[in-house]
Amino acid sequence: MKRFLILLAGILCVFLANAQDTTKTAAKDTIKTNKLTRKKTTDYYRDNYKHVRRKFDSTLFSNINVPTTSDYAEDIENVYQLLNKVPLVTESFTRLDEIDDELDDEDSALTILKERLSLSDRTFNVQNLQMFNMLLDALNQNVRSYTRYLNRYDSLLDGVRAGIEHLKKDSLMLHILRDSALSDTFRVQLQALKLKWRQADSLVTLTGQQINSLKSEASGHTITIVDLLNRVDQELTAVGTRAFGKERRYLWEPRPQTARNFSRANMQKSLDSERQLARFYFSNTRSRRSWLVFAGAVFFFWIWFNFRTLRRLNKLQAIEHFNFRFINPHPFAASLVFLLTLAPLADLHAPAIYIESVEFLLMIVLTFVFWKSLPRNLFYGWCLFLVLFLLLPLVRLLGLPLSMERWATLIIDGASCVFAFFFLFGSRRITGQPKVFRVAIGLYLVFNFLAVVCNLFGRVTLSQIFASTAVYSFAETASLAVFVRSVVEAFLLQIQSSRIRKKYPDNFDLTSISKNITRFVITLGIILWFIVFVTNLNLFDAMNDLLVDVFTSDRVVGSFHFTLGGIVLFLGIIWLANFLQRYIAYFFGDTGDDASLDDRGQRSRLLVTRLILLIGGFLLAVAASGLSVDRITVILGALGVGVGLGLQNIVNNFVSGIILIFDRPVRIGDTVELGDKKGRVKEISIRTSTLLTDEGAEVIIPNGDVLSSRIVNWTLSNNHVRLAISFNIEKPANPDQIKEDAIKDIVRKHPNVLKVREPQILLNTINSKTLELQVYFWIDDITKTPYTTGELRTAIYRQLDQAGITVL
Repeated sequence: MKRFLILLAGILCVFLANAQDTTKTAAKDTIKTNKLTRKKTTDYYRDNYKHVRRKFDSTLFSNINVPTTSDYAEDIENVYQLLNKVPLVTESFTRLDEIDDELDDEDSALTILKERLSLSDRTFNVQNLQMFNMLLDALNQNVRSYTRYLNRYDSLLDGVRAGIEHLKKDSLMLHILRDSALSDTFRVQLQALKLKWRQADSLVTLTGQQINSLKSEASGHTITIVDLLNRVDQELTAVGTRAFGKERRYLWEPRPQTARNFSRANMQKSLDSERQLARFYFSNTRSRRSWLVFAGAVFFFWIWFNFRTLRRLNKLQAIEHFNFRFINPHPFAASLVFLLTLAPLADLHAPAIYIESVEFLLMIVLTFVFWKSLPRNLFYGWCLFLVLFLLLPLVRLLGLPLSMERWATLIIDGASCVFAFFFLFGSRRITGQPKVFRVAIGLYLVFNFLAVVCNLFGRVTLSQIFASTAVYSFAETASLAVFVRSVVEAFLLQIQSSRIRKKYPDNFDLTSISKNITRFVITLGIILWFIVFVTNLNLFDAMNDLLVDVFTSDRVVGSFHFTLGGIVLFLGIIWLANFLQRYIAYFFGDTGDDASLDDRGQRSRLLVTRLILLIGGFLLAVAASGLSVDRITVILGALGVGVGLGLQNIVNNFVSGIILIFDRPVRIGDTVELGDKKGRVKEISIRTSTLLTDEGAEVIIPNGDVLSSRIVNWTLSNNHVRLAISFNIEKPANPDQIKEDAIKDIVRKHPNVLKVREPQILLNTINSKTLELQVYFWIDDITKTPYTTGELRTAIYRQLDQAGITVL
């Protein structure tokens, strides 16, 4: 049995071994078969991919899939959409036609300028040379702007061209065109695509040609402008050199035989070209005068609105004592004077015809103004001055020969000298007018005399300069006198109308306020007059270049770099911010009197506005001056050292002022007690606060002391306060004689007594014959305490007297 089991186990082992060998052999055969299958499959796809790649090697969809009909349709749609974008791109070139027209206009202007500068038979007018210079600068800026637009358009068009070139290499489209079956399938789409392709290609070509043509024209204009600018600079230098030399023969010398005859046609052509240049100058410098028109409109509506407010409130009589001379409910004349006086600032180098037109219009307006405000003899003198002014441009516009023009100018300048001498030293000399008019007439006399002398000795350019300076400086003086007075009257009107709107008293300190405003406006007027004066003398450019060089040159102190212009700008902005924060209250009717103390809301808003102006002015000054962060750090370090050495109190007061503004433990108009002082807070500034006592004294207290001391604020939450009135009376035989109800009724009926709080009456015995009667009550407004107690004391005394009670 045992032997049988061993034999059976051996047979089983042999069988299992044979089965394992068979399984391994089958697995090996399977692996071999799989490898062969994978190899065949890989070879198949590789061969197929090579075939597809050879056939569609440049297609955008480079993959192993064979393109289908939907792929071709999608590609055609993409191409069509790309071609549809071409008109959208070219339509965005909105300024091409405008640039074309403007370049044509500029070409005409440059042609005229070249013709004018090529003339050598007449001395150039300095004013016109400066106008040529500014006009060429404006043209140069325009050409640069056109070039930027054209370059941007050209860049966008290059992108379109690149897209079209890419379409030409699209393998799917090429396959459609080569395959007749596909071409028949997409015949309709291809026809529409072909039409769209031609349109896009034509549009790109034409637009590109237009852009290239305009770029070429703009480049030519740039070259011409640079050349003309150099010639104008040479002429300006030559004029400055010739001005002090003998340009023409002496006026009494005979005309040389070699001199060319006068040509009226050439003169008329010169005048026509000057008009064309002036017209083109105005069209290219229109933006410079837009702010001027806006300022004049604002000035007009400012005055008109304030008069309308007073008329609506029936308070026009409140401004009668101001005796306004130049403003009225319809301030057309004052607004025109305001606008025309500022006009030279908008065009310092405008054409002569423009300056003459502006000055003529200004003088006409001033004539209507002076007709009502000047004495008759001065008004007739002004009319004569107006006639002399008109004769100068009239002589130039007549186109007379130069010799005749010089004689006519000599007569006009001589008559102007006689006119000025008569009004300065004659029997009807100016009296009772400001000294500035005598100075202006003196300058008018001096410059006309210089014009006569220069004309006699052949200095024609200097003669023209002195004659125009004499006229324009005197006219500007007269207009600035009206300008200053009109602005002052407008501010006074604003103050009064604001006070009436806020129900303040009509009367205020007119003299001091008018003086402060007049001083500031006169300073501005002097600056304007000086600018116009040096411009007429043709010294503005030289002075401007000199000042620019002085104020923009870099200065070095140790390692600290700065410019004088930055320092001046810094100090100027700080001064302006301080000026505005001091006088901005005038604009809202707050003149610093007691009437505005009750308007706590406005005073608080003004206080915050002043702080914002100071801080904003400082930050703006730092930014405008160009101070870098390291320089600010140096300044702050210096301030820190100053604080440590002796500015603690100043900084303490400054910070305390800011705390008072925002924390508001006391407000302007509050009734407070600070130490031994009691009164109303009149002002809270950055460093100090002002307390107005009942006696009228103004106590100035540093803000640091205000915060560090004990403050009793009677009006922090409301104006209510309890008062007491006491009487010493004889003790009556019948206590009912003291009618307490009657006394309470008297107190309740007073308008300043709070009705929600019941009055109280107390009787205190002083001795056997005397009683003390005390009446307690609450009032609504603490500022009316003296009036309330006085009226109630009188009324109660009468009540006691009628009751037969003797008040001791």
